Amino acid sequence: MAKKLKGDMGIVPALDIDSHEHLERVVRETTKREGVAGYKLGLTSVLHFGLRESVRRLRDLTDLPIIYDHQKAGPDMPDMAKKYTALCKEADVDGLILFPVAGPTAVDQFVGEAIRADLTPFVGGEIPVPDYGVSGGGYMLDDALDRILARAAQNKCDHFVLPAHDVTKIRRWSKWIASNVSSPLLLLTGFGALGGSVETSFAAAAACKRRFAIVGRLITGSQAPGDTAARMYEEMQAVKPAA
Repeated sequence: MAKKLKGDMGIVPALDIDSHEHLERVVRETTKREGVAGYKLGLTSVLHFGLRESVRRLRDLTDLPIIYDHQKAGPDMPDMAKKYTALCKEADVDGLILFPVAGPTAVDQFVGEAIRADLTPFVGGEIPVPDYGVSGGGYMLDDALDRILARAAQNKCDHFVLPAHDVTKIRRWSKWIASNVSSPLLLLTGFGALGGSVETSFAAAAACKRRFAIVGRLITGSQAPGDTAARMYEEMQAVKPAA
């Protein structure tokens, strides 16, 4: 059975690291620290070693849940969902980050296949760059994530990924999720250079009790990854709901 993120708050270090030695050091220094709830595995390791071997190496270092981020898998042909989730299940990951921007059928297929495979789908649809949405000069509709969240919820998804840089959007999305999904969990992402802060984003998302942070370079680039993770966990515990 897939492992789940435990507790109401926590840190999920993003292991987007080129060197396995570096990855190993980060995991060893963080896996036993209070508040570290799981790990996000990305393509940098997987393109070196393959998904199954990358997961095996990570399992040797930690018992915590492993969430695989295939660089926002989901904007693909819907019939790829079954093949993709089967390979991820075979590799022994616990959850999948999915950005099914290819349309409602992609949401149905990628979320549905993940749930049927006993993998937790973490569904999002917006990344924290200024020219992502049409209003910023990008190509995606500004309400794309609103639509994706609604469709994912219809498919029994209860874990969601939100960008941490825009507190107005976070507040709106988290209130909608809390009103329409039973016992939801949020993963907030895009801290530090990407514009998000634990204090403001966690306060804005207070409508949802269970809030976790995906944190990459702030932890992996730290000289003391464990201490940095512990400090960020203390920050989120101190957050009060925004007025």
